[in-house]
Amino acid sequence: MTERYFGFDALVLEPGVRTGMPILYDEPKNVGADRIANAVGAYDLFGGPTIVVDFGTANTVDAVSGKGEYLGGAIFPGIEISLDALFARAAALRRVELVAPKNVIGKSTIEAIQSGAVYGFSGQVDAIVDRFVAELGPSTVVATGGLAELIMPHSHTIQHFEPWLTLQGLRLVHERNS
Repeated sequence: MTERYFGFDALVLEPGVRTGMPILYDEPKNVGADRIANAVGAYDLFGGPTIVVDFGTANTVDAVSGKGEYLGGAIFPGIEISLDALFARAAALRRVELVAPKNVIGKSTIEAIQSGAVYGFSGQVDAIVDRFVAELGPSTVVATGGLAELIMPHSHTIQHFEPWLTLQGLRLVHERNS
């Protein structure tokens, strides 16, 4: 399709594609393309060491060394997937608007679910990032992904929000392979 409409072949971010970033992972081919693109984009914007938190279907936290090497990361269920499982398994609980509640101590079931989601996931991210920093040393922490803006104000570790980080990384990889 890209050849037909845009006049060039599509570039697929996969093993063998020049990213400009060494992948120091036991099985580099098993790292998701989105994680590599995020790491490339974050290193370009902030240097290293950098920690990237991506709030997507799965939440990922990835580490880039001071030398620009992808070191690895952590993967855990995303917020919406977790809430889907909660609502599917707990018959008395219903979907709620995903916003920060007025109080951490919910005064209703709706506020309690909102508190658990917003403050629970921000706490989870902060705990993981704190452990990454203990291994990496002082690092820049950048968030991306659909629900990053919801969680970021309640996180003490996230410093920057880059909504287009994945696309930034993909652009850089494309340029390095053109």
